[in-house]
Amino acid sequence: MMEPRRPIRYQQIDFSRNLIHEGHTIVETPVSLTVNGQVWVSFMCTPILLEAMAIGFLFNEGVIDSMEEVADVRLCEHGDNVDIWLTHSAHLPSKWTRTSGCSGGLTAVEIIEMPRQAHPTDGFVVPAETIGHLVEMLFESQSLYRETGGVHTSALSDGQQILLAAEDIGRHNTLDKIAGLCLSQNLWPAQRILITTGRISSEMLQKAARLGAGILISRTSPSSLSIELAEKWGITLIGYARRTRFNLYTHPERIALLNTTDRSELETAHQRAKDLG
Repeated sequence: MMEPRRPIRYQQIDFSRNLIHEGHTIVETPVSLTVNGQVWVSFMCTPILLEAMAIGFLFNEGVIDSMEEVADVRLCEHGDNVDIWLTHSAHLPSKWTRTSGCSGGLTAVEIIEMPRQAHPTDGFVVPAETIGHLVEMLFESQSLYRETGGVHTSALSDGQQILLAAEDIGRHNTLDKIAGLCLSQNLWPAQRILITTGRISSEMLQKAARLGAGILISRTSPSSLSIELAEKWGITLIGYARRTRFNLYTHPERIALLNTTDRSELETAHQRAKDLG
């Protein structure tokens, strides 16, 4: 079985001295996915939660909707292939689209359409300060990052606590792992909030919508297309989230601001942005 980290020695240079350090670096390795005996795709990923990643990838691609469709999942002894047998036939997509995801993201989903069976949760509102608390809890769940750096983390929350977390060198892989964990544990909270360290591309937004997330929070920026899709699909999209501040791009109605005047001004600005673009 492969390890997600690898010991290294490196030089640290600060223009006054040259030091040798020992530490760990994140592992990036190809892992193939075989469906019903046919090789579908090869992921560039960090070799942890590989079964969850493979199941979640099929879910996010719309190939399966539940674990009842999965007859067997096997990780080979060398850890470089996940073999999944389904209860039904599945057709290998004729074309894969390389996405903007780091470490080689691929999808066969038409991004412009709403992902099948995606229903972002409605009817819940979270206080603005909860966003900062969730970011702090995301930091606390980054065990592999603290050892190696250079790895993304995503987490699923119900607004109160972190329910699931996954780390990988590819930000898109973290959401596939979250999806696989949700399916295998049958964990579907009524309020679904996703927090991630990664940039929100259209592919990340599509995976969040497929998971039914009502709120998607990132430590960094969204793309123009992800903002358009979040608006269209009813997802509250938040970027540059820190402990005490964040940028709110779409559907502000799910965020309870402390000052009602601020909230009114925010909704007015949001409507003006929609009218302009």
